[in-house]
Amino acid sequence: MPYNARFLLLLLCLILTAESRRQGSRKRRWSEPEETLKPGKPLGETPDALVLVGKTGLEAGMVNGHLSKKIIDGTKTRKLKTSHLLRVDEHDFTMRPAFAGPAVPVGVDVQVESLDSISEVDMDFTMTLYLRHYWKDERLAFPSATNKSMTFDGRLVKKIWVPDVFFVHSKRSFIHDTTTDNIMLRVFPDGHVLYSLRVTVTAACNMDFSRFPLDSQTCTLELESYAYTDEDLMLYWKSGDESLSTDDRISLSQFLIQKFHTTSRLAFYSSTGWYNRLYINFTLRRHIFFFLLQTYFPATLMVMLSWVSFWIDRRAVPARVSLGITTVLTMSTIITGVNASMPRVSYIKAVDIYLWVSFVFVFLSVLEYAAVNYLTTVRDGKDRKLRDKMREQSQTLPCTCGMPHTKTMMLDGMYSEADANSLAGYTRASMAVEDPSDKQEQMVVHLALDNESTETKKKGVRSFRIIQNTHTIDTYSRMIFPGAYILFNLIYWCVYC
Repeated sequence: MPYNARFLLLLLCLILTAESRRQGSRKRRWSEPEETLKPGKPLGETPDALVLVGKTGLEAGMVNGHLSKKIIDGTKTRKLKTSHLLRVDEHDFTMRPAFAGPAVPVGVDVQVESLDSISEVDMDFTMTLYLRHYWKDERLAFPSATNKSMTFDGRLVKKIWVPDVFFVHSKRSFIHDTTTDNIMLRVFPDGHVLYSLRVTVTAACNMDFSRFPLDSQTCTLELESYAYTDEDLMLYWKSGDESLSTDDRISLSQFLIQKFHTTSRLAFYSSTGWYNRLYINFTLRRHIFFFLLQTYFPATLMVMLSWVSFWIDRRAVPARVSLGITTVLTMSTIITGVNASMPRVSYIKAVDIYLWVSFVFVFLSVLEYAAVNYLTTVRDGKDRKLRDKMREQSQTLPCTCGMPHTKTMMLDGMYSEADANSLAGYTRASMAVEDPSDKQEQMVVHLALDNESTETKKKGVRSFRIIQNTHTIDTYSRMIFPGAYILFNLIYWCVYC
């Protein structure tokens, strides 16, 4: 029994000793990561604590009987924080890199994700893009054997220096934040930095509507540093024209995107100096088919409809007046609808020329009937006076029995056939028009008295011939109005297309 008790006590002491040594090596392993080894040092001269180092910056191993070391990538160290690895707390990042030295080169490239809208009324456009900045900040350099970069989100951006690029002439802009801020920061071991963010910006676009809707518009998105002049920050396109890339699926309902291209130049402010400014230029050509269906075709049909009144009887006053007023009001509605979707510019647009000329044609067709109706009224008054005068003369004439005699009587359209048939004792004679130059509708009845016609007068029914002539103005309007409108369309489309 004493021997067994002694053996158990010895075994317990060995277990406690081993456990204490294991705990000691673990503490030394995490508290002394910076102890280094010299290559070729014999293994026997190496402390036991360093043999256990495996993931604190050194790995020990046997190579030809000597101890060799392998530097571990600092980016994979679990114990170090990002602020310690990049030494953020050791530098003042409120100042730009190489402060008081040469200008910091900042390369920029842009990938356009979408063109969301083009507004003619507000004269602006909305674009979503990926904006990327490239520069070098040696204060962010860190050791790495594999030369791998580290990627961070937007939380580190607030602790380091980044370029203060803004959009010139922008009305609204924001960085997307779903599900987190769409910001990416990538730091390379040599200090090079890639800073990328996803932005939607609404910027002004100076549009010229003198050829609307047969126009092309060129809009520009301008980027510039807000605080740093060209002596402190040199902003440039990283790869020239290749710095701008677009999605092939970008399309707009009213525009055809013709091309994107980049330019750069210096911008001067009298109070602050010269700044580097980058330009994203894109050209848009408007689709005409929509406006052909909504504006040009309806206006043309209204003009053609107004010509129908030239073929309507000039005495059908309600029909011709209602047709003219309807076409005039319809043209007014079309003009109002087009201008409602356009900015109030002080110059004449191409669509205004077409619509107002069409409106003038419609209005002239109404005036044409007003002229025809007036001349018809004047002519009817003259015919009425002549008819009354002839009636008075016929009552004062002596009897013409037994002698041939011819008398002409003018009847207007208000006389009925019964009134004409009541002229007994007269035979039909040849028709004559007293004024050949006047094509006014009239009924001319030649009444001939003949002694030899007394028997015919008793047997047959008296008859006369009535000829209705269209007014001269209507006749010429049927040719002049269509010809003039066709000529206007030829000149209009040749000039603007």
